[in-house]
Amino acid sequence: MNLAELLKKDLVRKVESDREKAKEILLMAERDLRVASDNLKNKNYDWALAIAYNAMLSAGRALMTYKGYMPVSEAHHLAVVQFCAAVFPAESIGLANTFNRYRVRRHDVVYGESDSVGKEEAEKALENAKKFVELVKERL
Repeated sequence: MNLAELLKKDLVRKVESDREKAKEILLMAERDLRVASDNLKNKNYDWALAIAYNAMLSAGRALMTYKGYMPVSEAHHLAVVQFCAAVFPAESIGLANTFNRYRVRRHDVVYGESDSVGKEEAEKALENAKKFVELVKERL
């Protein structure tokens, strides 16, 4: 889905760009990367994945804020994912798809499948979250 479709479907709304707020939100993403790493070290794999996803979500929100958009639907997590997929360069679309997979996985972990994330999956989630946050940082 492209940006025009997201606007038409009222999933995102155009607002004034706020670069300072975007930087604050990006700092939250970086904090979440550290917390996810701590949870990984402590073998809290479910929470490592969930927090790594949250870092991606915060980075996506930072990008939206920087570019002058905000999610407006009840499915705001999905709106952030779709926005990132719409504005990322083609070579980074795989990372946007990974972001969406972690959105679904995090929902499973938080709302039902506790203790379902293994060490390798948590490590990969953190690795991908770091790449995602770096990609957003390059765009701010």
